[in-house]
Amino acid sequence: MNPRDSDDDRPAAAAAADFAAPQQQQQQPLEWRFAQVFGERAAGEDVQEVDIISAIEFDKSGDHLATGDRGGRVVLFERTDARDHANRSELERQDVPITRHPEFRYKTEFQSHEPEFDYLKSLEIEEKINKIKWCQSANNALFLLSTNDKTIKYWKVQEKKIKQVSVMTLDTSTVGNGATSRASTSTSVPLPNGGCSGKSDGLNGDLLFPPGGYPSLRLPVVTTSQDVNLAARCRRVYAHAHDYHINSISNNSDGETFISADDLRINLWNLEINSQSFNIVDVKPTNMEDLTEVITCAEFHPTHCNTLAYSSSKGSIRLIDLRQSALCDNHSKIFEEHEAPGARSFFTEIIASISDVKFSRDGRYLLSRDYMTLKLWDLNMDSGPVSTFQVHEHLRPRLCDLYENDSIFDKFECCLSGDGRHVATGSYGNLFRVFGSTPGSTEVTTLEASRNPMRRQMSNPNRPTRGTMTSMARGVRRGGENLGVDANGNSLDFSTKLLHLAWHPTENSIACAAANSLYMYYA
Repeated sequence: MNPRDSDDDRPAAAAAADFAAPQQQQQQPLEWRFAQVFGERAAGEDVQEVDIISAIEFDKSGDHLATGDRGGRVVLFERTDARDHANRSELERQDVPITRHPEFRYKTEFQSHEPEFDYLKSLEIEEKINKIKWCQSANNALFLLSTNDKTIKYWKVQEKKIKQVSVMTLDTSTVGNGATSRASTSTSVPLPNGGCSGKSDGLNGDLLFPPGGYPSLRLPVVTTSQDVNLAARCRRVYAHAHDYHINSISNNSDGETFISADDLRINLWNLEINSQSFNIVDVKPTNMEDLTEVITCAEFHPTHCNTLAYSSSKGSIRLIDLRQSALCDNHSKIFEEHEAPGARSFFTEIIASISDVKFSRDGRYLLSRDYMTLKLWDLNMDSGPVSTFQVHEHLRPRLCDLYENDSIFDKFECCLSGDGRHVATGSYGNLFRVFGSTPGSTEVTTLEASRNPMRRQMSNPNRPTRGTMTSMARGVRRGGENLGVDANGNSLDFSTKLLHLAWHPTENSIACAAANSLYMYYA
């Protein structure tokens, strides 16, 4: 079936009108403020490679946050103002200004993965955490999935009260009616069946038993203290299912299954079964020389358990329906933007590769991130993106330099706000950018991952491209023509990059990673 023949296809104007319908009022730009930082390094302090954060994820409630690092550790944070959350929601409904921002505290951490070595392939497997996904919680326990390049693990984190065995209250100095215990000086050799070869004065020498025995001798008792200890236990390990590096995992809305994707295959797992998985997408050609594109990211639809999307290195996003066939070789829809004639260059395919895909909370829209732009897609309109946001247009003159130092292959993540009105992604110099995604919005905010996020705020930000403007037209709009500065006039620093960030599911709060530091901001 040709995806363009779908009954859901509609003109761009109609889709844009639907997008604008629930959001007619122009929103005021968000004013971002610094909230918290964890793991802030001092000036001149070197960052250890194993401490660099490689994954960030909020749970569905927004009360917990998880980070993974290159050392294979998972660190959990919990919200401390959750008790006031209900009152906060009530105040929001009454349009009462709220001054208190979401606050988190360190909860626990555990070692999720260890470095391994594949002796059959002579391949070192890093412990770096590639992705973290929260699962449904139950019985006051937290569940999450974490993965490195090869192995996925299912973790349960639960508070357990500390149990102790009380000691016997026997005073060995004075017992009974003032009788004194004496240490045995006999030397004896143990024999089979509990016998003893030497003479021991036993009852007569070691301890003088008073009449009636020891009143202070008691049996040991197991006591449960009020102190609690957070214990992380690996429930299941899903291994040996991927020949290539796992780039993404995603939970299904049914709460029972999840997918894992590598460069060429997507597998479907049941959380309760780690011995087998089902291959649902396989793009590996019979002859590897015919390989033209690879899978870069995969994501389940937030509400439709039969729908998932995966992106490719050629800049396309395919929507598949698990009800069609066991092996989803044919997609139900494809979202891609065709390049303008004559605009192709050596770097065209490299910068078109999609590094991240996210569904909006209602499942109506898809947000994709390639090297140069953010694109917002309407699932009912596959002719082109609803909006295109310029992120790295000012770097176009430096693509050769970026290719030489491999920065052009950096994989930046993206995220949407819970209400779908804003999108965000990272950049170089520990900067991240927030765009207003409502029709007609020109809101663009550039923030730095520091205690003063507005320090490098743009004076004349680029407006996001709207509708079906061609790639050629977008290429004219540059953020900064000077090869040594970015769009703000600041010197470029490709060694500091903000790859990972996450938006709180219900509030305007962003968590982002700058090396080993976790910064949080609110608006």
